[in-house]
Amino acid sequence: MAGMWIFLVTEIMMFGALFMAYAVYRLGHPLAFAAASRDMNIVLGSINTAILITSSLTMALAAAAAQEGGLRPAKWLLAATILIGAVFLAIKFVEYYLHYRDHQVPGFWFETNLPDPGGVQMFYVFYFIMTGLHAIHMIVGIGLLAALLIMTECGRFSRVYHSPVVVTGLYWGFVDIVWIFLFAIFYLPGLHLHG
Repeated sequence: MAGMWIFLVTEIMMFGALFMAYAVYRLGHPLAFAAASRDMNIVLGSINTAILITSSLTMALAAAAAQEGGLRPAKWLLAATILIGAVFLAIKFVEYYLHYRDHQVPGFWFETNLPDPGGVQMFYVFYFIMTGLHAIHMIVGIGLLAALLIMTECGRFSRVYHSPVVVTGLYWGFVDIVWIFLFAIFYLPGLHLHG
């Protein structure tokens, strides 16, 4: 358990550095960041937020079931969490495709008609780095959940031994919390510009 907390502290430092860098660039290009945020798909972002909040619930219930020795409910709740996580990733990849189609991926083919194109491109640099890193964490989490599902099916957990489920629940909760902050900084600033 202590190892997971140490790992999560290192993850907080990594994401914290990225959030700080984002804040510095946003202060330097406030209008460009707000204008770029307007192009975020608020509907898909909101759906993904609701999806991850739901996955936090199913993961917490899976951990509680494992602690009580309820392997059957734990198994179904882990499977539900995996499915919900996969839906999140599918929606995220649809968003990535839409950005690619609209030439919003930073680099040689990047195009924008918004003022301060350099600032707009920096917004997308942060968007792809931070949400991409989050997506990698989601993929790792789904892999961990799949391993737990197999272990649960094999009867490896009981009231006495269930710590892998609880520890993975901490990781999953952290990944979900990171998404809430990503949603807030990338999708919400330009919301008032819709319409």
